[in-house]
Amino acid sequence: MKEVSVAGIELNNQNEFALICGLNVLESDEVLTKVVEETLAITKKLSIPFIFKASYDKANRSSKDSYRGPGIKEGLRTLKSIKEDYSIPVISDVHSLEEVAPAADVLDIIQIPAFLCRQTDLVGECAKTNLPINVKKAQFLSPGDMKNIIDKILSFDNERILLCERGTIFGYSNLIVDMLGLAELKDFEYPVIFDVTHSLQQPGGLGKSTAGRRHHVLNLAKSAMALGLAGLFLEVHPNPDKALCDGPCALPLDKLEDFLSQIKALDSLTKGLPTLEIT
Repeated sequence: MKEVSVAGIELNNQNEFALICGLNVLESDEVLTKVVEETLAITKKLSIPFIFKASYDKANRSSKDSYRGPGIKEGLRTLKSIKEDYSIPVISDVHSLEEVAPAADVLDIIQIPAFLCRQTDLVGECAKTNLPINVKKAQFLSPGDMKNIIDKILSFDNERILLCERGTIFGYSNLIVDMLGLAELKDFEYPVIFDVTHSLQQPGGLGKSTAGRRHHVLNLAKSAMALGLAGLFLEVHPNPDKALCDGPCALPLDKLEDFLSQIKALDSLTKGLPTLEIT
């Protein structure tokens, strides 16, 4: 069983789960401060390791008119302030080779977006930073296809790999999560992260933006975390209906403590059960 250390957080599929949580994209200082401070207070109360997530640029929005974020320069400056002011690790996604070096100066984990996870040059450039790499499995890939991506990262002598499930295309404007596929990801023995909010997407469901099914967020999170995973990836918002990106999938911030209490109880139960090998 492989382990990846991030700012003192030991990520593996047997330890208590870590929470990667925040906003889909950086918004106003008011929204950002509320999300960071309330999430930090809740995770401290529940003793859940917390890594803050937000994108500085959403380069893959449905429409040219969609909000993309503040951009790399201002966005990294904001993420650096959060990291220093609150003493929490941060993660964000990169979209081009030119972004990797400046992002690596700030981030504790570099994330490779699902649509870009097979881009060899980008994967290699990220791997060369020797930072942990959170690879989002593309919606069109099978779990077994991730072996080639793992091999690409290993070829740069970087073993700090996180495998992230975010749903699989199932017809038009629909995603599903294959629980057996999640179990197959675990067979690689790297820490597995479940991105519950993006798995709730209905791509293009609102025409110029993505629809979602946030009313199912707890159901889906419980289903996946019952397998015993290293982490849960979750996006929250004080008012999801007013969110600037992916509001239909975001968990309302005022539901976070109750949500995490249930996930923590399930995670503890799952990882406390004896291993049962069935062949």
